[in-house]
Amino acid sequence: MTHDHDVVLRPTEAQQEAALNPPAGRTGGDLVVETLQGLGATTVFGLPGQHALGMFDALRRSSLSYVGLRVENNTGFAADAYGRITGEVAPLLLSTGPGALTSLAALQEAAAGSSPVLAIGSQVPVAGLGGGRHGYLHELRDQQASFRDIVKSVHTVRTASQIPSAIAAAWESALTAPHGPVWVEIPQDVLLAETTLPVVTAMDATPDEVVPRPELTAVAADLLSRAERPAIIAGGGVVRSDASGKLLALAELVNAPVVTTFGGKGAFPWEHPLSLQSWLEDRYTTDFLEDADVLLVVGSGLGELSSNYHTFKPRGRVIQIEADAGKLESNHPALGIHADARLALSALLETIDAPREDPSAPERVRSVLTKVKDRIAAQELTLEQQVLASVREALPDAAPSFWDMTILAYWAWSAFDARHPNTMHSAQGAGGLGYGFPAALGAAAADPTKPVLAVSGDGGAMYSIAELASAKQHDLPVTWLIVDDGGYGILREYMSEAFGEPTATELSRPDFVALAESFGVPGVRTTPETLRDDLAKALAEPGPSVVVLPALLRMFEPTHL
Repeated sequence: MTHDHDVVLRPTEAQQEAALNPPAGRTGGDLVVETLQGLGATTVFGLPGQHALGMFDALRRSSLSYVGLRVENNTGFAADAYGRITGEVAPLLLSTGPGALTSLAALQEAAAGSSPVLAIGSQVPVAGLGGGRHGYLHELRDQQASFRDIVKSVHTVRTASQIPSAIAAAWESALTAPHGPVWVEIPQDVLLAETTLPVVTAMDATPDEVVPRPELTAVAADLLSRAERPAIIAGGGVVRSDASGKLLALAELVNAPVVTTFGGKGAFPWEHPLSLQSWLEDRYTTDFLEDADVLLVVGSGLGELSSNYHTFKPRGRVIQIEADAGKLESNHPALGIHADARLALSALLETIDAPREDPSAPERVRSVLTKVKDRIAAQELTLEQQVLASVREALPDAAPSFWDMTILAYWAWSAFDARHPNTMHSAQGAGGLGYGFPAALGAAAADPTKPVLAVSGDGGAMYSIAELASAKQHDLPVTWLIVDDGGYGILREYMSEAFGEPTATELSRPDFVALAESFGVPGVRTTPETLRDDLAKALAEPGPSVVVLPALLRMFEPTHL
């Protein structure tokens, strides 16, 4: 008996002929790159090392585009951004021991930001695995253990025949909602050994979609339809699942004000009458959300930043749509719906019978935003608002931006209008320094037709200075704005507030313009008054550039206490 859904297992004549006569001179490394190509990869990121050379040699025989950076952690940030921008798996090739371990902070950010990074690392030869007895260079007693707490899944290879299946399984894991980084490791001798296995052809590792249960959709639709004061918190899951259009349609259908989390920037139009924007560190916003009788949380776990530092205490009924089952009700009791944001929002749109009328909603939104604006205005932060406005005016609407952990980025989380979904990204997931510039390089590699902006402080910039060489070598259209305040500015503020004075925050730093020019990258020193024009000019020029703004910016006073 046959069924319509039976898989056709018989190879074609051409496939059979090719399989029986594989080309000579191939190794386990070729199986790696062939599998990546068969799964649909076009670009790989990496940094070579002794045990990984079999993979890198095989790249020479492949059609894959290679983007190499100078530090493994930065290479991981670049792959993270490529995954965020494209929604596709970003392969990351690493070597054993120090090379692998140096990538961990980047993989932590990829995990926190749900970016599908496929890290493939080498290992010592098979004979040396598991003991630390042989004294191989780069040897670790248990390399996998270093990654297991960070990545979604770990996949090990011990023979050449295991390579395609292990990489395919990792690929599927990385793309299963919620997206995230995965780890594959392959011993050096397996990568170098010649193989007579057939060339890997097209492979399918498409994950199953996370579909909402209909009985939960029915309850959620009923709650939203009958709500008197509904509100919506839109998180990064809305952006990653390309659900912004569905979110807009649902918000208008039930007349619910929408606030976007810092990870969900751009998920909802900034100037829409129902937009509460992103002022999550403001008590006026928090009070409004607490007062909602039905609160729909989409694609957010309501973590520390999204809950105004865990001061948010909703009084109404919470509906939480989340692809990560572990985040359902992790911070607040809710009607938890384990689902992809786009599919769940689609189901709600199909289930809610009629629009919910509420002509007062836009006025209530305006009232909150006016209170927020007045509070900020009272703090005399004209310089900070001027700088952020200049960046917004200089940056083309569709151009992506990547922000390091710096005071201007903290402002941008709340106050920057990301005019399109998936255009503003920061390291606010894990919060490590050095993300902005290498991530921007990864985004430029994904789409070199658009200029990309990176924003760092002088402290964070020093983490990734080496990547000026990578930007120049690959001729990537990234403009790097460095706000130079002579130290770790945000830590200076935190310590001054907590202890009366800062310690270990003041930094000696280079002449960033001269340093950029030494790499062959044009640089300019700007002022708050000339920033907009200097930044716009740099973004309009091909290739990389650096704009340095000496300025001491201050944070607005938080209101989560």
